[in-house]
Order: sequence, then C-alpha cells, then structure tokens
Amino acid sequence: MRMGILCGLLTLGMGLVVSSAYTLTITDGSRWRELAERQRERRLRLQPKRGTIYDRRGGAFAVSVDVPTVTMDSVELLRGVPRQQIPGVARSAANRIAAALGIDAARVERRIVTRRRFTFLKRRVSKAEVEKVRRLSSSDAGDSRIRGLRVEGEGHRYYPNRELSGSLLGFVGPDGEGKDGLEYSLNDDLKGHVEQLRGLRDRSGRVLLSEGRSGDQALAGNDIYLTIDQGIQFAAERALRNTLRTYEGVGGSVVVVEPVTGEILAMVSLPSYNPNDYRESAVAARRDRAVADRFEPGSTMKIFTVAAGLAGKAIAPTEELYCEKGRMSLDDVVIRDTHPSEWLTISRILAVSSNICAAKIGLSLGGEKLYESLRRFGFGQSPGLPVPSDTTGVLRPRGRPWVQVETASASFGQGISVTNLQMAMATAAIANGGKLMDPIIIKKVVSATGHVLREGVPHVRRQVVSKRIARTVAEMMVSVTEGDGTGVNAAISGFRVAGKTATAQKTDPRTGRYSLDKYVASFVGFVPARNPKVVVSVVVDEPMVDHAGGTVAAPVFRRVAEIALKYYGKTPRNTAPADLAELARSADRANATMKFIRGAESSVQKVVEGGKVGEGQVRIPDMTGWPMREVVRRSHELGVVPTVSGTGLLSKQSPGPGVIVEKGRSLVLVFESPT
Repeated sequence: MRMGILCGLLTLGMGLVVSSAYTLTITDGSRWRELAERQRERRLRLQPKRGTIYDRRGGAFAVSVDVPTVTMDSVELLRGVPRQQIPGVARSAANRIAAALGIDAARVERRIVTRRRFTFLKRRVSKAEVEKVRRLSSSDAGDSRIRGLRVEGEGHRYYPNRELSGSLLGFVGPDGEGKDGLEYSLNDDLKGHVEQLRGLRDRSGRVLLSEGRSGDQALAGNDIYLTIDQGIQFAAERALRNTLRTYEGVGGSVVVVEPVTGEILAMVSLPSYNPNDYRESAVAARRDRAVADRFEPGSTMKIFTVAAGLAGKAIAPTEELYCEKGRMSLDDVVIRDTHPSEWLTISRILAVSSNICAAKIGLSLGGEKLYESLRRFGFGQSPGLPVPSDTTGVLRPRGRPWVQVETASASFGQGISVTNLQMAMATAAIANGGKLMDPIIIKKVVSATGHVLREGVPHVRRQVVSKRIARTVAEMMVSVTEGDGTGVNAAISGFRVAGKTATAQKTDPRTGRYSLDKYVASFVGFVPARNPKVVVSVVVDEPMVDHAGGTVAAPVFRRVAEIALKYYGKTPRNTAPADLAELARSADRANATMKFIRGAESSVQKVVEGGKVGEGQVRIPDMTGWPMREVVRRSHELGVVPTVSGTGLLSKQSPGPGVIVEKGRSLVLVFESPT
C-alpha cells in the first residue's frame, strides 16, 4: 500500500513536471525565447550624418558637426551597490555630476534611481565640462569614480551665415529631423539612412557588436546644391533691410529669378531669424514671406492685363484710350487715377499707371477671358516650389464668376491676391518671350559617395503669350523707368530697365474696407530689357514714412539688379571715357560699397563742387543731428534717394553739406544713437 501511494505521488509529480516543461518550451516557448533575446541583446540605432546644403557656387548654407554630449548608464552606475545604500550613492553622484555640468542635481538624482541604460544628461557641452566629466569617470579617481558616464559625439546643425536665408532654410530639431523650411521639405534627402545594429551584453552590461556595420558614406544624407547665390542673396537682404529701416516697414520680400531657366538666384524674407538660435525667434519671423504672404498686387497686375488685351486682340499696341480725366463711374463705384489724363497710348498707360485705362482693357476682354489669362500666367496656382509654406493666392471666389466691377478691379490688381514668387515667375514669362517656367531652387542632389542623383532641369509649363507680344509689353515697361514714369528710381545707368511700380492699399480686417494708412509698396522688373539676365520682384509691407512703390521698392530693385549684373559680367553700354567727374562718381560708389554690401552695392551720384545749382540739380543741406524720419522726408523733398545705415540721429552724410548733386541720385546717410 505504501509503495503504491509513493509511486502514485511520484507519477503525479512527474506529470506536473512534464506538463510544466511542455507549457514552458512548447506553449509559451516563443515568448520566453523573445524575452531572453531582449535581455542578452541590445539594439543600437546609428544616426547618420545629415547632408550639407550649399549655394550654387558651393558655399555652405547648413552643415552638420559633431558636438560632445554627456550621457549616463544608471544601471552601470549602481552596479554592486546594496539596495539600502542606493539613495545615498545616487544623491552623492548627482551632486558631483550637477556641479561638473552646471545642471540641476535633483533632476540628475531622479534619472539615476530610474536605473535606465541610457539617459541624456546635457547636450552641447563645453571642452571644460568634458574634462570634468572624464575626471569623474576615470579609473584614476579610485573609489570615488562614477561609472556609467559617457561623452559621445552628437550631430548638431550649424548655419555659418546666421540670419542669411533663415526663413528659407528652416531649422533642425534636437531629434535630428527638419522642422521648417527646406530642412523640413527636403528632410528625406538630407537625413540619410538610420542603421540598426544588434549587440550582445556581457555580464557587466557592456555591448559586444555581433554584426558588422556599413560605411559612414553609405548611411550619410545627400548633399543639396541650391540655385541660390549667396552674394546676390546677401545683397538683396541688405538692401531690403536698409529700406525697411528707412521707411519703417514691418516686413518685405525680394525674389530674384533667372528668366530663361526659372532658377531662383535669391529669395529674401524679412524679418528673418538665426536658425542656430531658433528657440529665441518669434514665430512670425520664421515665415517665408516670399511664398507664404498673399497681398493685393495693385498696379503691377497691369503688365498682365495689357499682355492679355494684346493677345486677345482687345487692344492694339498703337491704340489710344480715353482715361476720363482721372475719374470713371462703374456700377456706383468710382475708379480714380493718381495722375489724371485724357488720351493715353498703351505704353503711357503703364508709364503713368492708369487704373481707368487698365479697367477698360479688362472690360473689353471680359471677365472669363481675363480670368483665364491671369491663370495662364500662374496666378491662383501653386508655383510648385518644394517649401512647406507655398500658397496659391486667390483670383476670385470659388464657383462664382467676376461681375463687372470685379473684372475692372482685377485689371489693376484689386480684389485678388498673389505671392511675390508668383509675381516674379509671371514677369519672367514676359522677359523670356512668353514662356511660364517652373521655378527651380534645387540645382542638384549629390549622394555622400559623390554621385549626382538628380538635377534641376528647366521646364516650360506653358507658352502664355507669343514672343512678339511679350517683346511688345517689355518695351512698354521700359517707359515706366524713363522720363516721367513712376519707376525712374529703378533706372540703372547704361542699361535699359523694364519694370512696373505698385502702391496697393491693404484691407482693414476690422471694417473690411481699404485702409487709409496701410499700404504694400512693390516693384517688379527685369534688366537688360532685351535679352534680360535677371527678374527682381520687391515687396515692402506697410512702409510708414512713404508708401509709393516707385519711392520705396524701386531703389531696392536697382541695388539688387546692379549686383546681379556684375555677377553675370554685364557692363553698361555706350559709356564715355572716364574723366574727373567719373572718378568722383567711382569714389562715391566705392565708399557706399564698403558701407553696405561688401564690395557689391553701389551708390552712383554725380557730384559738382561749388558753383550754381543747375536744372535738375540740388544742393545738399547740413542735416547733422536730425532724426531719421525728418532726414528721409527732407531727402524726398530735395529729390534725392536716401541710403540709410544705423539708427538714431544723423552723424555723417555723403555727399557732405553744400555739395550739388543730380536729382534722383543716392544720398548716403549714417545714423548713430546718442550716448
């Protein structure tokens, strides 16, 4: 009996053991094997080096550099410490680590007691802090050594040009991902391929790699070469910043395009920010105004109204239109001209910027034809640029055609909205013979091994108007910058400039009506008028001292276009041999260059020492000590163009007091804050 009971118990016990073994190895075997693998394996994610962003000439816009970062393995730090001693050891180690890195000791202590294998302590540490950490973790420290501290290299994005192109480039977050601008839209190209390595842990928790790793070049991100030229970008940014300071504008943008290819040579947005310190910037400063801001274009839209009228045979190049002496009623709405006229040729309509005649051209075409013509120029459509803030603008309410008043308003740029990039690309279509080009900002993408993966190739979106009509409109635009045209401040000595000014009222969001004191001043044009090299579109938002596009925006065009022409090696034609007056002009031009654009920007002025003031000339008064607003107003009264540097009260002026200069030339003004 006893033997039978014993055998039964043994059999039952063996059955339980076999059952448990079956459950452990067969039923739950896969789960336990996975747990075992996780305990003995460690997976490492290797973050590759982010690709570099270059300009068209190979100058770096954004680079990745390795900066030291301190991390901690708290499991290693507490290895072998009895449980009851852990709080004291953690507190002591936290105090010493916090003192070395200048961080909060309580936060370090909390991270130690969590017993995690990997924890960031501090990023971007200095060389002195690295040395302190290494002394704490060195074996020479003996019993006071803190195990588990490591100094590792971490990729950090650096922008060597600081604010230059900040709104266009965007920035990279601490996780290595692009967060705005081109860094965001081109993130897949730039970030490379993340590699995951498997390693085995030894008894102490150290990792032994069990697999090989790929080469750094195979993982690194692609390099991006932009069509942007740093020299032209810098010149445009400097000229626009100077204008915003002079006329107290709240912001603005400049777009420079090569009309034949559609390549963007510069795209400036101000105010901007430094991507190296993006946390310190305002959100509004990160907005790329050239592609994100929609504005009513005003009179620059007359270029395309005239082109549409010629293409639709609603007008003839030699035709004259009656301008109603500056006042025309249409459906209980009165359309007015700033410069009242009676009969004007089509060319003179652009020169004096007649709203009434532009409205008549639009009405002759009809709302549908005008709408389709503007759409063909790219308005109301996305330009297709790889930037996250690209917008389309608005031509008309969805699903509803224009009524007569809306057709008239759209003809001279009211009731519709565009972006500066759209305006530049549409004007480029006039400059290159009627072809609307796709904008190109990526010149090429190159892998880390040096292979060209893709290139930006010029692409004609469509033929908007015939070459003959585009040439005719371009010649008409020249009249704007000559004689009594509204854009004479955009004229460049030795070149024929085609352009158009605009001064558009902004809508007051409170009343829905046009504001009486807030404007958008703009100028768009190209040079030379025949076989143009560059198109430059300038927009200045809410200038306060003056708001006329010919006064505020046209000088920015001139400065930027002069620099771009020098980059292309273009020199003025029919220039006379140099004489003493020419040498004086060259000296003044060199002085302005050193002050403003590092040898790029020029301030051309004819100086006459002493003598009488002739026709078209003015004597410069002594304005030293005057505030900026009064100096700028006085300069406009005299008929000279102020070029401002600094803030505060006027300390220097060139030419000096008593010097006679030609009207329309530059007056270099240097302001300093009173002590």
